[in-house]
Amino acid sequence: MYNDRFSEVFLSISKHLKSADLPMVDGLIYICTVLRKTFDHYDWVGFYFADLDKKMLHLKAYSGNPVEHQQIPFGKGICGQVAVSNQNFIVPDVNAQDNYLACSIDVKSEIVIPLFLEGQNIGQIDIDSHKINPFCDKDVQLLEAVCDLIAKTYSKTLLQL
Repeated sequence: MYNDRFSEVFLSISKHLKSADLPMVDGLIYICTVLRKTFDHYDWVGFYFADLDKKMLHLKAYSGNPVEHQQIPFGKGICGQVAVSNQNFIVPDVNAQDNYLACSIDVKSEIVIPLFLEGQNIGQIDIDSHKINPFCDKDVQLLEAVCDLIAKTYSKTLLQL
């Protein structure tokens, strides 16, 4: 990771998770809150986790305004597409996306990064922004590192989902 604010935030999150010994949902809420409050282009931050049998994503933690999309079928919206593709998905302008689930009229762009455990996509971090095209490589690196940290920190809990 870069030696800058993104790295500092990651190190701070990592230290806090290790020292606080938080249950998974509390840790996820902490991460969502820190990310949303630290970066002005992160207006909503949430974690969805997969029910692989039912091919459905379930919102487990978030920071920002409440959303109606507590469950998302695989393939639907940006999150649902990431559940199928297993690839990062950056949407610079949500208005240009055909398969987009609107959470708020204020959302202009979105980034979704899958969370892997033992090589399987079990969830994702989803970030909405009220700005057009604000996400860069540093965001991707930070969010991939956060997803890896969650997989390592909460592997036992995640295996039981």
